[in-house]
Amino acid sequence: MMTQTAKQGDLLSPRLHLVAWELTRNCNLFCAHCRGEAAPGQYRGELSTEECFRLIDQILEVGRPIIILTGGEPLVRPDVLEIARYAVNQGLRVVMGTNGTLITEEMAAKLKEVPISRLGISLDFPVAELQDNFRGQAGAFDAVMAGIANARRAGIEVQLNSTITKLNVNYLEKLLELALQVGAVAFHPFLLVPTGRGKGLESVELAPEEYERTLNWIYDKQVELGDGMFFKPTDAPHYLRVMKQRQKQGAGPAPSAGHHPTNAITRGCLAGIGFCFISHQGKVKGCGYLDLEAGDIRKESFAHIWANSPLFGRLRDLSLLKGKCGDCEYKKICGGCRARAYEATGDYLEAEPYCVYQPTLSAKAGG
Repeated sequence: MMTQTAKQGDLLSPRLHLVAWELTRNCNLFCAHCRGEAAPGQYRGELSTEECFRLIDQILEVGRPIIILTGGEPLVRPDVLEIARYAVNQGLRVVMGTNGTLITEEMAAKLKEVPISRLGISLDFPVAELQDNFRGQAGAFDAVMAGIANARRAGIEVQLNSTITKLNVNYLEKLLELALQVGAVAFHPFLLVPTGRGKGLESVELAPEEYERTLNWIYDKQVELGDGMFFKPTDAPHYLRVMKQRQKQGAGPAPSAGHHPTNAITRGCLAGIGFCFISHQGKVKGCGYLDLEAGDIRKESFAHIWANSPLFGRLRDLSLLKGKCGDCEYKKICGGCRARAYEATGDYLEAEPYCVYQPTLSAKAGG
């Protein structure tokens, strides 16, 4: 009976908050960390415009999540504005993840007209030469800075997304200064998951101790800046554990989510729980970094996949977590990065390999 009760307490109820949708793998850049190994050129099997409309209708059968249009580079897809407009007209909030280099004044005006609620723009270095090298194209830094300026002039909210590795961890302060300088409303440090082309960066992935220092730096900055900037570490579920620990230590008030739903931090790993990823070919996954298929929208409806996928069912059952993640008293709010566990061990239910925290003995004893 007690085991059943404990197990029931480990089952998380899914509530779809966010859908990241890779509209295309085509990209005008060739970035070192790209999980999709995106490159310039056409990719086979992309969902047609009509299939995209149908998918939006099917998503609405599940709920009203924020739709993140991403890629590749979504702005190279000719019908991107048409798809975005269809979703907005159905009452969905649409944001876009972009490398920012294609946001001309004209494009910014069109994005505002849709309207795209927010642009998540990738910027990994505050130094032009380093950004250009990382993004695989000369002039990438100047182009993204112009894109940010055009978006801000058009009145579109901008957040800066930075993939953090040993290559740029020492530039965090400068990146934050730049985010403040350009009027960004949020700063999202992405802690590298070495998958896709990002596997080539494994040697510069932060050590677990550096991850911990970085997450504590983010917490300190959030307390310091308050509503002046919202920080949302991505692919770093243990930030939720760091937040709780720091609050217990009296390190300042809990960081506020502000008023934008994109700012909500509800749990660490949301794969298959509050979040999913849809590929350019309609494959549904827990997230873009966890390369396991939950279903295919060309074969079954999105609502059916969300409700019945065996993969999602296992991700929602915390009693299946292994190693120290299974023993951890923070597993309900953190859960460890399932993609990082999968890349490191081949088992997505194994312990998060980049977390330094050791669960307490009392937590182990109490299950």
